[in-house]
Formats: sequence, structure tokens, C-alpha cells
Amino acid sequence: MPTITTKAKRADEVRVLRPSVSYLPARPSALHTSSRPPLHTAGGFLREEANTAQLLALREAFLNRAVQRLAATGTPVRVGRYTLVKPGQDPAGRLAETQAVVHRLSWQAPITTYDSTGMADPAIRPQMARLYAAICRGEIHGIVAVSRVDISTFPCVYADTLTAIQARGGFLALVRNEIAI
Repeated sequence: MPTITTKAKRADEVRVLRPSVSYLPARPSALHTSSRPPLHTAGGFLREEANTAQLLALREAFLNRAVQRLAATGTPVRVGRYTLVKPGQDPAGRLAETQAVVHRLSWQAPITTYDSTGMADPAIRPQMARLYAAICRGEIHGIVAVSRVDISTFPCVYADTLTAIQARGGFLALVRNEIAI
């Protein structure tokens, strides 16, 4: 708690005043130091400390719920295949990996796209925005990417993106899970 020191009447006397109202949250875990707001999920707040296992569990929970919901209604799973490449890099190899997963799971992939923006925030990538919009319109149910690196190497940004996809009713499926980056 912050303290305020004031000058006293005598030189050897120091009075410490403590504010009667605390301006800090009651829980130290409620403090947030990132430029992004904390994410609220069913499991609590996620921050940059989120480890790989937590991110894997979060993504798989979203994926499993969505696939079970679609299976219960007899709806075929439609996904957008996505990858992120460096400017000038050919995306064909990475998109072929996503196609293998789509084929193995008997999903449909009406959208295949990539961004070549480099490691920009997924929120400002044009093709990621296209996939978000397709999820909102019901054209696709989720996104298939090769690895977490296609979304972000930063845990907080990755968690934000997972939550943004889930908030739109979608899911993210990866060829290689978060541990195998």
C-alpha cells in the first residue's frame, strides 16, 4: 500500500500517513500490466504467464465443444485453412499440411488463405479478419492452422486470438499442438 511521508514539527519526528481507502485491487492477481486487457475465460483470467499446457487445454476445450455441438446436429464441419508466412515465402507447403488434417477428419474447407504480413498482431491481418467474418456469417465453423506460430508466438496475443475466435462461435485446430511448435 502506498504511504505518504510528511514533515513533522520536530526534525526527528516522521509521521507516516496511510490512505484510508485502498486503490489497489483486493486480489494481487487482479493487477494487469500488459497493454492488452486481461482475458476472462471459464477457467479465470489468462495473462502472459499462461503456459503452453494452459493454452493447449483452452484451445482443445473450444475445439471439442464446437465439434461435439456440430456432430450432435449432424452438421458437417466447415473450416478455413490458414497460414502465416514471411513476405515472399511460398505458403503451399504449410497449406498442404492443413489440407492433410482436413482430409483425415473428413471436414470441408471452403476457404483457403494466408497472410504474408510477418508476425503482425492477428487482429490486424486482412485474411485473419476474413476468416473471423466467415465464422460470424456461419460460412465456416473454425480455422485450421499448422501451429501456434501461425497465430502468434506471444502467449497473451495467442490467448486473445483463441478467445476472439471462440467468441464468434468458432474454434482453432492445429496440425502441431502448442507443445510441438
